[in-house]
Amino acid sequence: MRQYTASDFSGFYYAHRGLYDNHHGVPENSLPAFRAAVEKGYGVELDVQLSADGQVVVFHDDTLDRICGVHGKVIDYPLSDLQQMKLLDTEETLPLFTDVLAVLRQGAGPLIVELKTGPRNTELCEKTRELLRSYPGVFCIESFDPRIVLWFRKNAPEIFRGQLSQPREDYGTSLPALYSRLLADCRFSFLNKPDFIAYKIGARPARVLRKRGKGVLLVGWTSHDAVADSKDNDSVIFEYCAPPLRYKKT
Repeated sequence: MRQYTASDFSGFYYAHRGLYDNHHGVPENSLPAFRAAVEKGYGVELDVQLSADGQVVVFHDDTLDRICGVHGKVIDYPLSDLQQMKLLDTEETLPLFTDVLAVLRQGAGPLIVELKTGPRNTELCEKTRELLRSYPGVFCIESFDPRIVLWFRKNAPEIFRGQLSQPREDYGTSLPALYSRLLADCRFSFLNKPDFIAYKIGARPARVLRKRGKGVLLVGWTSHDAVADSKDNDSVIFEYCAPPLRYKKT
């Protein structure tokens, strides 16, 4: 497996969950959304998690309610059930990660794979790593969960890895206040040593900006004005706009 560097990922625009349009029949994280991104040549960001029977599927939300109108989590259902569920009342269903990779290998730019945290993190990490080994394109991984990023540092250090984060208030009340502050400031980076930090667009903690000054890439998400947001980021994850394929940082 080739070991990638910052130059393989910086200056790109990444289509968030594919080049989707939830209002016009192209659901997020669906095969048509990824085909549309490939047709344009954009980089792609997507999300993976496990089904009950251990299949790696592409889906973002913690629950199926918003996208599929079904109560419960992805990990509560086997693949056979998940693939009967429709995405946003279209004919599209939850895709396997392998099916998405087959689409992306036809010409997408760099790939960012977000691993969603859950009760079987190690299994998800192991299976995602193995599936990516045969992918011929440029790819990296990221997660909000610093333990997942740490797993890749220890078990697949050759894979470019990123820590996802956001302001403390955006974590809500589901996490203890202290833990939210630590996550917002990327305080666990001394353990998992991310190659990039993907931070919600807006004000960033001084500690994150200092890390950028030391060579850690800063990726902004999720932009609706990608060209404007490129000024403050090394790469940009976008939706509902049409930036060029790349930009030159000043």
